[in-house]
Amino acid sequence: MMGVMASEETRTTTSQHIRSTGASSVPSSMASSVPSESPEPATRAWTTRLLVLGIVLAAVNLRPAITSLGALLEEVRDGLGMSGSVAGLLTSVPPLCFAVFGVMAPRLARRFGSGAVVCAGMAAVTAGLLIRPYVGGTAGFLAASALALMGIAVSNVLMPVIVKRWFPDRVGSMTGLYSMALALGTSVAAAATVPVTDLLGGSWQTGLAVWAGLAAVAVVPWLAFVRQRDGVRQDDDVRQERGVRREGAASAGQASARGERPALRITRSRTAWALAVFFGLQATAAYITMGWMPQIFRDAGVPASTAGLLLAVTMVMGVPLAFVIPRVATRLPHQGPIVLVLGLCGLVGYAGLYLAPAAGAWVWALLLGVSNCAFPLALTMVGMRARTGAGVAQLSAFAQSTGYLISIPGPLLVGVLYQHSGGWGLPIALMTGLMVPQMVVGVLAGRNRTVEDEAAR
Repeated sequence: MMGVMASEETRTTTSQHIRSTGASSVPSSMASSVPSESPEPATRAWTTRLLVLGIVLAAVNLRPAITSLGALLEEVRDGLGMSGSVAGLLTSVPPLCFAVFGVMAPRLARRFGSGAVVCAGMAAVTAGLLIRPYVGGTAGFLAASALALMGIAVSNVLMPVIVKRWFPDRVGSMTGLYSMALALGTSVAAAATVPVTDLLGGSWQTGLAVWAGLAAVAVVPWLAFVRQRDGVRQDDDVRQERGVRREGAASAGQASARGERPALRITRSRTAWALAVFFGLQATAAYITMGWMPQIFRDAGVPASTAGLLLAVTMVMGVPLAFVIPRVATRLPHQGPIVLVLGLCGLVGYAGLYLAPAAGAWVWALLLGVSNCAFPLALTMVGMRARTGAGVAQLSAFAQSTGYLISIPGPLLVGVLYQHSGGWGLPIALMTGLMVPQMVVGVLAGRNRTVEDEAAR
């Protein structure tokens, strides 16, 4: 059944393969420290625990580069002399980088291994966050931000792939775990950036640079997986594809006979397109929220520190819900009802921001936090809408890269509307208008089908 995973056959085949190869993925120098009486089980357990730790630490670092900037956007604008339109461009840099660099992730993973790419990604995040406040000028700030966001982009794409290949029978729970860690890192950065900045002397440069330390910690567990390659698990994907799709085209059969993975033309799948558009629209809402919501509250008379806390409340809602929603989603044949509930919360939240931004600030922050949990739902559907690890890799890269391309104009357009209208009425109307098609394509993406079947037709 596709509700929890691809099929019992797929789950069993992959799980057996991981059990048989888990010990070989650890460097020999590390394996030598395992007790000799039962080396393989102990090594497998150690590898699994280290991988889970690496996934959690990487996820924690996937958003602080963005939300820490949102909390100090006014100070950064003043320090670098930015206009509202340029600040809107700055808030559009994350989805642009995610689109450009995310599409490279599967190719890099095939060549160097997923572990090595994520390790390099966390190193890039560390370097970018450390140098961007001090390079001087808007151009240098943007370039250093792009370096950090490049590392985030490749890790974004590869997280569902790693979960699918290492934890094939726990896609929902593992997706929930790293989504919860991602939400935790997002909310902590939003809440703590202003207080930490004040504690360290009030310099926005120091307040932004401090998050490089957290990223440096995330590099460490991935060092053990730098030499691991994905080729063996990709061979397993071929066996899965043969088992579940005997009726494939002649060209696919010939490829299987040669031991190659049948080509998946992802653009032939309507579900892949629906998921990409859904991903793009939810990303648009998320980056507008992370980049501009504190400014909306500050313009309504809310103090800067409180505005940062309100953003943190929005982000922290994702901590419990990011764990619950994927588990619920994998148990449903159709994820459309979840999409509709999240969308309605967003519509009410936007209405509140327009009508009474200060009076009901905490309520609107909570509702928008629930609405932003469309992100872990989208990640879960990526894992559910493909049968194999190879399919998930292609779907993840396509949905995220295409989706982030779609999301690029949103934050920039908000900045332009804000500057030229002198208020938040038009930007909030834009956000509200985008929520409706997000709900429509989310329902389409939530249907119980796979991209492999659709592409084969």
